[in-house]
This record gives sequence, structure tokens and C-alpha cells, in this order.
Amino acid sequence: MERLSSEDPRWTGGYRLLGRLGEGGMGRVYLARSERGRTVAVKVVKGELARHPDFRRRFTQEIVAARRVGGDWTAPVLDADTQAAEPWVATGYIAGPSLAQVVDDDYGPLPEHSVRALATGLVRALSAIHGAGLIHRDLKPSNILLTFDGPRVIDFGIARAADAAMQSSGGLTSTGAVIGSPGFMSPEQVRGEPVTPASDVFCLGAVLAYAATGRMPFGTADSGVHALMFRVAEEEPDLTGLSGPLYALVSACLAKRADQRPDLPTLTARTHGEISGTWLPGEVLAQLGRHAVQLLDSEDPEAQAAAFGAPGTGAPSTPPPAVPPGPPSTPPPGGPGAPAHSTPYGYPQSATAWQPVPGPPAPQTGYQPPSAYHAPLPHPGGPPPRPPRTARPVATVTWALLAAVLALLTIDLIFSISAYEALDDSSAHFSPRFDADYGDLRSTSEALRSLGTLLGLGTIAAWVAWFWRVRTNAEAFAPGRVRHAPGMAVGAWFIPVAALFLPKQIANDVWQASAPGSATGGWYGPRPPGARRGLLNGWWTTLLCFGGLLSMLLTETWYESGSIDDAQGWLALSVFCDLLGIPAAILAIVIVLRLTRWQDDRLAGRL
Repeated sequence: MERLSSEDPRWTGGYRLLGRLGEGGMGRVYLARSERGRTVAVKVVKGELARHPDFRRRFTQEIVAARRVGGDWTAPVLDADTQAAEPWVATGYIAGPSLAQVVDDDYGPLPEHSVRALATGLVRALSAIHGAGLIHRDLKPSNILLTFDGPRVIDFGIARAADAAMQSSGGLTSTGAVIGSPGFMSPEQVRGEPVTPASDVFCLGAVLAYAATGRMPFGTADSGVHALMFRVAEEEPDLTGLSGPLYALVSACLAKRADQRPDLPTLTARTHGEISGTWLPGEVLAQLGRHAVQLLDSEDPEAQAAAFGAPGTGAPSTPPPAVPPGPPSTPPPGGPGAPAHSTPYGYPQSATAWQPVPGPPAPQTGYQPPSAYHAPLPHPGGPPPRPPRTARPVATVTWALLAAVLALLTIDLIFSISAYEALDDSSAHFSPRFDADYGDLRSTSEALRSLGTLLGLGTIAAWVAWFWRVRTNAEAFAPGRVRHAPGMAVGAWFIPVAALFLPKQIANDVWQASAPGSATGGWYGPRPPGARRGLLNGWWTTLLCFGGLLSMLLTETWYESGSIDDAQGWLALSVFCDLLGIPAAILAIVIVLRLTRWQDDRLAGRL
């Protein structure tokens, strides 16, 4: 890992950058730490690529899909901002060296049982990636990290967005750029043909050949990149040193024609390597153990990162200079008196006093210093968010029922005013039963009451189903940043006392996670421009007032009153209730339509 230079930012989003892990054609990768102490890898896309008109749209789509991949065999996507001047994505930091580092620098070719286990893990990783609708497009040794419990695949999602951006500007020949690494590209990538999941299968074969032999199957680029790409597209691979089932597997994956390569279900049936604590050679396992001990013993954040070593690089031979402590009066990022951060498992990083670090630079791209408390982000081993799906079908039913409620409230308002005026003809002390129009008025009132009950129950059911769906989508857009468990999206509406504030909290989070101008949403930090909550607040205020009056009206009816005065009092209360219910229903319809449209735009990559 390299130390940050004067050109590198110190903060990206809510993450403090600790050092540079690497740099590629699409951007730089940094080791960073969240405000809650989690170590992450942050990839910042180059500004010139972000300025391409098609890149942001595709990048947003890829991030949404990548969130569904999970973290069993890949680095989970934790956060992203696709609207920043330089878009970025934060993923879980994998504590392990890259396959390239192990084979080229530390150990050499892996033994056969390790390669079989590697094949098993990579097939599972590609199955998860392809199952989320993604194609990696750049599977190579430096994008494969080795850990105690198997390989992890990183850096998927951005390549496809960049590929689309280049093709829309005239393709590879117009820019001279190549998406992928020449020695591990598929023939169709070399020829500029459409890329399918079979392309990743070809790359898998090249990676396995490299892991088993220590050399690239089509040679190096010493004689030129174009010569290497020609060999990939036209010549047979050099598989000297491979034999038996492993040779058959690799040679099948490296078939020139995509339709002749095995698909992932076939590969799953053919890979039976055992992934256990001993799947790697002892020397590599010992190296992982030493790195873990150094990470636990380190106290200074930059010394921690340097001692552990970046994926794809070895630990530095000399420790970096210590970060000089700042003045004691400098407050921590979480505010004055904030405690030292903890690790994701709750253990303190250091028993020493908190040492201040340089704060973020002057506000840029809407950044504000992180707040003192952050909602917890999901752990890599936790369950991935449910995949987002459009809420439009249930939203259509919901707003249609709300429109029917609006019409019924308007009719009830007119009826209540008419009934109030009709009772003026009778003495205030008499029972309303003595009024000449009592029978007709009561029949109409009972019919409206029954219709309102049926319509209300249907609307509540549709509303709760819609609310649960948009809340689930918000969790997929911004994992870990929507308060309360998913069940609360339904249950909070029916819990006494809690129903007065919990649904509004969930609605605020869903609104902010889905609004334009917010790539990651969340309930803390700067509010995106499109997430102003005036509409939500107005709806919630009228809804609570309407609900309070309605609960009173349900205890007694005007036609059961003992006098005309009492009956007119209940009718007047009904008028006020309708006057509050009508705007509440209108605002609810607007919220359903707007929030559903926002989420559909996110799913389509238009936001």
C-alpha cells in the first residue's frame, strides 16, 4: 500500500482514506475507514470517465445489481455515490493477498488440491455475480483475493459501465482503450464482440492455468499487447504442466468459441475441491496469520493498514513513519468527547487515548462532516438485502383505493353539512329521532359508514403492502441505512403509541434513500436536494389529526345522540374530520406516485 500523496483526497463520502491500494485504467482504490471503525476499500472513478454521458447511468445500474451479489464469495458493496464529480463505490475490505501476489512474489504455482479448491470458489463467485445480472469482464489474478475460507472476487460492476460508455462513443477503436487485462481476456473481448457470461468462463480457465503453472497461458506482453491479444484470439493456450481432470477443465473453459465452453451449472458439477482451513499451502496460511496478528497489534490507523498490506501487494519492509498527533484540543469527527471507534465486532481498536486526525477538506460535492452516529452497515457474512423490484403494481391499487377514499370523504362532507342544516328545523332539546328526515338521514349515514369501513380496510391492506415493498427497495439502495427491521414497515402501523412515530421514521428513510440526488440515501449526513420532506411532514400532520378525530367519531354516531344539539355536535366533528381527511388522502396519493416513480427511475438507472 502507498501512502497518500498531496493529490489524493483525505475523505471520500463519510470514509477517511488511509492509503492507496492501487490504480488502474478506471480509477484509484484506497484503503479507508468508516466512522464506525469498519475498514473498507473505496474505488474512485476517474473524472474523465465520469463525464461521459452514458457512464453514470450504467454505473448506477451496476451498483444496484452488485448489491444483490452478497458477500460469501465476493467483496460486498456497502456504499456508493454515483452522482459525485468523481463517482465512488465502497466495498468490504478483504483481509488477504491477491492470487497474483501469492503466485508471482510469495510462493509460486499452487498445488493441485489448492487449484481445485480455487476453481470451486471461483465458480461459486461467478454464479453469484451472474445470478445478479452482472458479467465481471475483468476476472484476473489481481482481482482474486485469498483468505482462510476461500477465494474472494473483487472489482466487478464498474467494467461494464465503462465498456458501455466507450461503445457509445464509437467503441474500442475510437478510444484505443481496452476493458479487461489482455492476458486474461476472452476472444470476443479482443474482437470487440458482445460479451456474455461465457466470457467470464474463458477468463476462469486462464486464471486456473496461471495458478497451476505460474505463467499466463497465452504468454506475456513482452512482444507487444497486440501480439498477445492475437494469440488469445487465434492460438491455442500453453497448458504444459496440467494433466488429468484439471487439464480437461481448463482446456474446456479456454475454447475459442463461446458456445463450446461449459456453462456454470456444468462447472459446478465438475468442481469438487474442498475449501477448508487447509486449502492453501502452509506457507501462505502462515503469511495470512502473520498479517492478522500485525493488524490486531497495530494502534495507529495508517500503521495498521501498512502492516497488513494491501491486496495484491506485500507488507512493507519498513514501517511507515508515525502520524504526528495533533493538538489535544482538536475534536474527533464524531464531535467533542466522542469515544474512539470500535471494530465491526465491538472490540476497541486501541486502549490509548484518541489521537486526532486531519479532518475532511473544505466541503466539496455536497460533503459535510459525518454525524456522530451512523446506522450500522451490514457485515460481509450477513444476509444480502432483498433484490429491489418495482412497486408499481401494488402502488396502482393503493392510489386507486386512496382516490376512492377521497371521493367518499367528499361525499360524507357534503352529507354531514346537509344533515346538520336539516336538523336545524327541530328543537335543540328533542331527540333527533323526532325529526321528519331522521329515517332517510340515518340510512344514508349507515350506508356511508359501512362503505367507509370496507374501503378503509382495503386501503390499509394495500398501503401496508406498498409500504413494505418500497421499504425493501430502500434497503437494497442503501443497505443498513434504513432504521428499524423490515417487519416494522408493516407492524409499526398497528403498534399502540409506536404507530405515532415509527412509520414516519421509516418513511423518512425510504424517502431519502430513493430521492433524486441521493446515490446511497440513509438517515444521517447531508440531505440530498430531492429529499426535502415538506410533503411528508404535511401528510403526516394531517393524517395524525384525521386519525384522532376519526377515533372519536367511531365511539358514537350522531343518530344515537339524545338531543339535536348533541347530534349537530357530532356532525360538526365529522365535517372537521372530512376537511382533514381530504388533504391527507390527496397528499398520500402524491407520495405513492412520487416515491414509486423515484424507485422505478433508480431501478432503470435514470437517477
